[in-house]
Amino acid sequence: MAEPEVLDTDRLMGNPQTKVVVCCGSGGVGKTTTAAALALRAAEKHGRRTVVLTIDPARRLAQSLGLEELDNTPRRVEKVVDGSLDAMMLDMKRTFDEVVSSHTTPEQAEEIFTNPFYQAMSGTFAGTQEYMAMEKLAQLRAEDEWDLIVVDTPPSRSALDFLDAPARLARFLDGRMLRLLTAPSRGGHSMFSLMTSSMSFFTRAINKVIGGRMLSDIATFAASLDSTFGGFRTRAEATFRALQDQQTAFLVVASPAPDAIREAVYFTRRLTEERMPLAGLILNRSHTIKAAGLSAERALGAAEGLDAADHPGPTADVLRVHARLVSQVETERRIAMRYTVACPEVPQARVPAFAADVHDLEDLRSVAEALINQSS
Repeated sequence: MAEPEVLDTDRLMGNPQTKVVVCCGSGGVGKTTTAAALALRAAEKHGRRTVVLTIDPARRLAQSLGLEELDNTPRRVEKVVDGSLDAMMLDMKRTFDEVVSSHTTPEQAEEIFTNPFYQAMSGTFAGTQEYMAMEKLAQLRAEDEWDLIVVDTPPSRSALDFLDAPARLARFLDGRMLRLLTAPSRGGHSMFSLMTSSMSFFTRAINKVIGGRMLSDIATFAASLDSTFGGFRTRAEATFRALQDQQTAFLVVASPAPDAIREAVYFTRRLTEERMPLAGLILNRSHTIKAAGLSAERALGAAEGLDAADHPGPTADVLRVHARLVSQVETERRIAMRYTVACPEVPQARVPAFAADVHDLEDLRSVAEALINQSS
């Protein structure tokens, strides 16, 4: 089978038409490092005003960029050479609060903030992180302060959940239960007021299960949804459409491991189904060998020959290490080929496995250089 087209990441990051780059993939494949390295390259090499947004709760991005911490506010990376780079980590609770504050009066906002149902939902409600990721991306785009936004998504398949955020939010806001709680009846009362004023078995059962106070909290919160979150739903849908625009580029990040490649194939197919602009695959932690002409069998045979001649020593050890590395490279090649077979049209770039983890800006530059050298 023919080798896949090489992904030119330098051209992608330097293209002024590229406004958003989204890195997605399963956990533990180096997405955060890839996002930071690409953002750094765009800032230093191409002079682009860049911000990298991580949704992964890992703290390694801050350490690599020389920052003590990351939060919901973009922080300038001071040691960037000839460029501008900011970094931030999504705080979904704080972003939710920002949405409320920007669409209500201070009095209404305070009422919502103290509502127990809101307090629970804004921090733990299923999908809140993805909703707020869409909101934060929309905010960054609206501020128009940066030439390029690089997004590091959550690990596993939730990395693509933000694509479903607008539809999920619409279903939640328009849900039957919320409409029943707030819709007026023929007598001018809401379903909630009718339920709570009734001493029926149904009301007593509901109160026993979730508590009358909880019903009141939900009803109060539901009453504020239309005025507070209608704008968010509109912006989330607009952001979704923007992700389909050619100014956005999705990069699937993987490693040469069976689970990671399987997830990469899933991501690729999902992005294709959603008509998202997929730029290519980045295969991290790929091992290589210098002495490609020396097979594992020959290396092991030579090592055994030295042992038989009573010359084990360092040379025999090196030959055995080489044999193990050749076998590993061959295994990784077969695993990576599964992606190529499944997605033959997708360009690829490979990053070699480094001896140590990425800890600072210089290490990030090395990762970026490894990506750039693919197309040189």
